[in-house]
Amino acid sequence: MKNPFRFEQIALLPYMAKWLALASLVAVLAGTASALFLFSLDIVTAWRLAHPPIIWLLPVAGFMVGWIYLHLGKNVEAGNNLIIDEIHDPKKVIPLRMAPLVLIGTITSHLFGASVGREGTAVQMGASLADQCTHVFRLAKKQRRILIMAGISAGFASVFGTPLAGAIFGLEVLMIGRMRYDAILPCFIAAIIADQVGLLLGVHHTHYVVSDIPAISVWSLTATLIAGILFGMVGMLFANATHGLSDFMKKHIRYAPLRPFIGGTIVAVAVYALGTQRYIGLGIPTIIESFQQPLPWHDFLGKMAFTITSLGTGFKGGEVTPLFYIGATLGNALAPLLHLPFPMLAALGFVAVFAGAANTPIASTVMAIELFGPTIGSYAALACVISYVFSGHTGIYRAQRVGHSKHRYLPEGLKLSELDAYRKRRGQQSDD
Repeated sequence: MKNPFRFEQIALLPYMAKWLALASLVAVLAGTASALFLFSLDIVTAWRLAHPPIIWLLPVAGFMVGWIYLHLGKNVEAGNNLIIDEIHDPKKVIPLRMAPLVLIGTITSHLFGASVGREGTAVQMGASLADQCTHVFRLAKKQRRILIMAGISAGFASVFGTPLAGAIFGLEVLMIGRMRYDAILPCFIAAIIADQVGLLLGVHHTHYVVSDIPAISVWSLTATLIAGILFGMVGMLFANATHGLSDFMKKHIRYAPLRPFIGGTIVAVAVYALGTQRYIGLGIPTIIESFQQPLPWHDFLGKMAFTITSLGTGFKGGEVTPLFYIGATLGNALAPLLHLPFPMLAALGFVAVFAGAANTPIASTVMAIELFGPTIGSYAALACVISYVFSGHTGIYRAQRVGHSKHRYLPEGLKLSELDAYRKRRGQQSDD
């Protein structure tokens, strides 16, 4: 009697071979692009720190990047949201120009002193480079979706040195409460190989040391739950404020290049008034400090203000590293109030604020284990899940869809950007 399972496994071999080849190609492209980006970022950051007066050119730099996007990048300006939309509703191949434009825009932002991150750049480069394979290999829509997701995973993994979290991020970020398992193999292959490509090219990722993690107790879990609630609310505040400022600027400043010009002026004046560059750029030194010693309690507010101003007025980059900064310094400030070690709470804030703002609790939990070790796993899981729940139906990526709502009913497939209109319609119907 023939064994049907044997033939099924044999039929899987061509599938495995195809996605191993495609995902590996995407990984090499994304890993190389991320390495180039990270090396460039180190160079311009060192230059900015050595030449503080360059901050006064930030308005001009913002205007230039805005002008370039106005004339050359209108169809890719949506960034990560364009990528998510193309996965859900494929229309046309993501223009290759997305990669160099976001690379130039982000490097310029960091050179002159905007407070932006790096995840958005790596994800956009990875996804846009991956999508160029669509025509070359004549991929169908479903295959194209999977390839773009692999590009997201590869970009995220290679820029942070977290291959498992990167793979899960590409699966989890598309929909709230649901993951796309049809792309699980390509995403993991792409993330793992992209991370290795970066390491082979000489990329060095920041190492964080969490020296004191207490044994699980009633109080440690209760304190983690309280912290998770605060982390989620801060993530929600960050997302709403950034979107709100962006909407305000688009409504009142019609000429796009003027928006980052105004934002750059505000940031430059604020840096001069405060007499510190502590809240601009990536802020990695301050993140490291938050694991080593108590910091001023207001550091997270300073980084929030500078990042919301930078991103909300149109500077290019990402949100994730600033969210790491905000979370780590907030956790550092909460430690004495919750009677827990500040390295532990800094680590939990690092991942949990991101989990709430991006609606990616599983990827964030895995990231904590990859960065800080398995001992923190239970605490990180609780903090990230609570943050995810308490951040509400909002997030830094407006193109995210609702797969399963967090608590109240929301229709499946609803975009976060459509949520206000949906609630308004529901309110009008209840009034009628």
